[in-house]
Amino acid sequence: MLIVGEGRHEEAFLNHLKQLYVPRGCGLSVTIKNARGKGALHVIKWTAGQIANADYDTVASLLDTDTGWDAKTEKLARIKKIQVLKSEPCFEAMLLRLIGKPAIGDAHALKKQFAPFVNNDATQREHYAQYFGSECLNAGRGKEPAIDALLKLFGN
Repeated sequence: MLIVGEGRHEEAFLNHLKQLYVPRGCGLSVTIKNARGKGALHVIKWTAGQIANADYDTVASLLDTDTGWDAKTEKLARIKKIQVLKSEPCFEAMLLRLIGKPAIGDAHALKKQFAPFVNNDATQREHYAQYFGSECLNAGRGKEPAIDALLKLFGN
């Protein structure tokens, strides 16, 4: 399985999930990659480039819908058979809602609100452990479709 995160924050979070749900020897092989931002269309095109060079049973992209998400991008993802995990409007807003915090403001404001919950560094996998353990993630499945889809991908 290949899961591509839009940027470094998504990559760290996905690696956190992998550590929680994919123990060594479980039979599931998960590759996490980072598309280096630049909006939803770039993420889908970048992911498509990755699957052109390697064979994966399942391919997904975790991306923000605030930049570059439109019918054209959605169609390309569908054609390339990429499951889209939408953070609406952005990754930080989705995770703030997951822990019961209001997600108000633009992307910059949301990143600032989110920072204390990841030890002011959202690029480090281990910083997600305190607030985003399996209990929190399972509890948030009903309110965040991308989290539910991710946990299903990880076999939960």
